[in-house]
Amino acid sequence: MAGLTTFLAMAYILFVNPNMLSGGELPEELAYLFPSFSAVYTATAVAAVIGCLVMGFLAKYPIALAPGMGLNAFFTFTVVLQFGIPWQQALAGVFVSGVIFLILTVIKVREKIINAIPEGLKNAAAAGIGLFIAFIGLKSAGIVVNSDATLVQIGSLHEKTTVLALIGIVVTALMMVRKIKGAIFYGMVITAIVGMFMGIVNTPDGVMSTPPPATAFGALFDPLFDLSVMLDSTMLIVIFTFLFVDFFDTAGTLVGVASQANLMKDNKLPRAGKALAADSIATIAGATMGTSTTTSYVESSAGVAAGGRTGFTAVVTGAFFFIAMFFSPLLSVVTSEVTAPALIMVGVLMASNLLKISWDQIEEAIPAFITVVTIPLTFSIANGIALGFILYPLTKVARGKAKEVHWIMYLMFFVFLAYFIFLTGA
Repeated sequence: MAGLTTFLAMAYILFVNPNMLSGGELPEELAYLFPSFSAVYTATAVAAVIGCLVMGFLAKYPIALAPGMGLNAFFTFTVVLQFGIPWQQALAGVFVSGVIFLILTVIKVREKIINAIPEGLKNAAAAGIGLFIAFIGLKSAGIVVNSDATLVQIGSLHEKTTVLALIGIVVTALMMVRKIKGAIFYGMVITAIVGMFMGIVNTPDGVMSTPPPATAFGALFDPLFDLSVMLDSTMLIVIFTFLFVDFFDTAGTLVGVASQANLMKDNKLPRAGKALAADSIATIAGATMGTSTTTSYVESSAGVAAGGRTGFTAVVTGAFFFIAMFFSPLLSVVTSEVTAPALIMVGVLMASNLLKISWDQIEEAIPAFITVVTIPLTFSIANGIALGFILYPLTKVARGKAKEVHWIMYLMFFVFLAYFIFLTGA
């Protein structure tokens, strides 16, 4: 049940990622710049299957993986459109970033960095991720909408799609209050059924379909072995950006979900190296198939809330991604209004990490607060973590507790400063 819950919460990526990487948001005349929708669909599913299986069997965590949002937008709008890099070459950049990550994981550099993060920032990241996915849920439900005057405002509660999401939120919340096991999963099922009766959610027009051919498979190899291409200064910036964003998005997600599942031991993530290796391997496999960076998903928290605690959850999620390649018509019922209540309820659960932050110690409270609020407000896990990492050493030093700060945190201070100075304006 936990694996299915996780799958349903993140099944949207099977359609959103191909649409993004194939240039579906752009004019048709630019379609030649990107791989086909069908090719990316298969690549997305295969990358998710591999990532989930490796995470489940190797790291034994209830954390699912799939091509990540954010980096796919960077791939399309920045790398291909702005930098003019062919999509095949961009995939080569993703592949190289995955290989570098795997090397850093094997020599345990990534694990040491994660274990050096203070408990306050880890809890802040977990809570911030909770607010982030709740914000995504509210946005998907149409409860929060764009406003030119105030950035965001409440949406129209008379829209049928918003009404359906509100019904799902109430139903899910009541079942959770009654401590019904699997309430989040049942909430999505009931929401989908109600949506069909309301005429909002389309009933499937078929059951099975042949998986689309993986025509983007191996497209990266020609540019990959051309050193003049891969060592170009612009390409190096692309590779570093893939590295940077995935590093801290993955770290924050792993810590957040593990904290939610009470799997942290002495403020450390057990088997962190194996968990980090899973997303590295999945990224390499995904790039080979034809998709952008594969990463751990915050939606895994939905499965944790449904009872998932072991790698079996991830394995089941991977199995559903495999099945999805053959039963894609059935996924038409998994709309944003169906998944929104699950994301919002998970946000409620993850916000409980706020209790573990030492709010009475101002040097801990300030960086934690900035981390919590900037993750959803900048729509980026990496940005929130970066700001928290910059502030933490400063507040500790000002408090006269410089020796309590791990040397890696001082190093990260300068790394994140460089990130904001040189990369965010790129």
